[in-house]
Amino acid sequence: MNFVTSRPSVLLAVIFVVASLAIRASAVPVAVPPILAREGMVVAGHPEAAEAGLAVLRAGGSAVDAAVAVSLALGVAEPYGSGLGGKLMLLHYEAATGTTLVIDAMDEAPGGLDPAAYRRLNEKARFDGWTSVCVPGLASGLHTAHQLWGRKPWAEVVAPAIDLARRGFTVLPKTSDLFAERIDKLRGGDPDIRRLYLPGDQIPAPGSRLPNEDLARTMEILARDGADGFYRGPVAEAIVAASNAGGGMIRLEDLAGYRARVTTPIGITFRGYSLHCAPPPATGGALALAMLKVLEETPIVAPLRSVENLDHFGRVWREIRPVIQRTVADGPSGRAAFERLVSPESVARIQTSIRSPEALPRAAAWSLDEVDLLQACTTHFAVMDREGNVVCATQSQSLHFGAGVVAAGVIMNDSMSNFAFNDERSPNFVAPYRRPRSTITPTLVLREGRPVFAIGVPGASRIPTAVFQTLVDVLVLGRPMEEAIGDTRVHWQDSLEPKRADAIEAEDTLDPQVVSALRLRGWDVRLREPAGTGRTFGGINVIAISGEGEIRGYADPRRTNAALGY
Repeated sequence: MNFVTSRPSVLLAVIFVVASLAIRASAVPVAVPPILAREGMVVAGHPEAAEAGLAVLRAGGSAVDAAVAVSLALGVAEPYGSGLGGKLMLLHYEAATGTTLVIDAMDEAPGGLDPAAYRRLNEKARFDGWTSVCVPGLASGLHTAHQLWGRKPWAEVVAPAIDLARRGFTVLPKTSDLFAERIDKLRGGDPDIRRLYLPGDQIPAPGSRLPNEDLARTMEILARDGADGFYRGPVAEAIVAASNAGGGMIRLEDLAGYRARVTTPIGITFRGYSLHCAPPPATGGALALAMLKVLEETPIVAPLRSVENLDHFGRVWREIRPVIQRTVADGPSGRAAFERLVSPESVARIQTSIRSPEALPRAAAWSLDEVDLLQACTTHFAVMDREGNVVCATQSQSLHFGAGVVAAGVIMNDSMSNFAFNDERSPNFVAPYRRPRSTITPTLVLREGRPVFAIGVPGASRIPTAVFQTLVDVLVLGRPMEEAIGDTRVHWQDSLEPKRADAIEAEDTLDPQVVSALRLRGWDVRLREPAGTGRTFGGINVIAISGEGEIRGYADPRRTNAALGY
């Protein structure tokens, strides 16, 4: 379905009708009907962000041109999940050369950080307020990508987000739900976040529009001056002034000195495919790819969500995740650790370990360093242009509504919460200029050097396991993408309680007989929410390309996602 409308009531009506029709026709708990196109496609976390990107593609823009428009519009329309105050990992496939590169625009600890003093702060100061804010990377990442692969003028691709911020984005039902989840942060943060996002001190109603004139003015400076419009000048000065007033650490030199990195993805070969993921400090790809590599020669029988499969996959997850926690983080050593993890010798050791009689679900040695909260909020989008260039990008504020503070209309991240604080031997230990790790997992799947699909999802630690199970369903079991995305979501989770076994979390449509059998095998099975709710299990967004050139967009309705093509 392709639609472009600025009337909220029409937009909502279209979404409701399509969702209800799709659910009745679906063979899985959540219907994900594909959108078909031949020239270009955008799949994003809000319909108006997808519209912004599609308009750029139709006007002759490249995938990156459209990605800039989509990314900034998402920062307007999903203020709880991402924006100029946060981070970005962007994979770009260049059709002319067959090359995949990565823009690492992850948030970075301020240079003046004193780790010893920071560790003495109470836990709340690491999650809320200016003491939790890292130097944001998104603006630098977008501008760097545009300098490499953009065709349209920078100001032209920033303009749609400025217009959306000024006239206001459409509040969807799930938008209101996500606002309501963190009403404490909206009311307890600084006065600007309350003023901007609780008009009349109330959660905005579905169908209403919510403008942000302050953000529109900031993006006008960004459009005029490029990345310098954010990292130098009045916007940077406003950020530092607010940080100083709130006890934060960001200095003008931290902002002026920030640079997005242009690097290469991590990857594996898997059953005839080439899989590329975001590199460290992102760790989600390391987990998903390592699990796949260990299972590459293992016979896997449908359905994926059988007792045998879920138990076996969980054993693999439990062997790999601690290794990643100990070894994979920002810096060259993180990439080297991943390469060792997927080496033939390592794979053989893990396969032997999970066959051991002692390899049973057990109480985890839970670390308080990097606590996974439900409110970890993120967004994923993908773009493909008529030349076949592909962008696959995930961006985030870290936790829901970031630090709960605003400067120049921009909600700031709380990425300091993603560091390790107790173990100085951790490669993710809090340190100046270090980029804290994240579970984001934008992934490109190629065959014979050509893209097959681009995939990603929000959802904290549930991101890599969501990508993993979708890849297994599609690449191993040959399942249609819409069924792989729409079926019951499952996740393996460390126990948060002493002396309890590791958990298997799932939507409540997991077969009761499977649930009972898993509990008999020692797993603590938790049915977290009705299928499709999207609070715990985020919405997967995918662009897939057939051998005949047909483009398919899949927008998971677990969140406010939309797919638009032409």
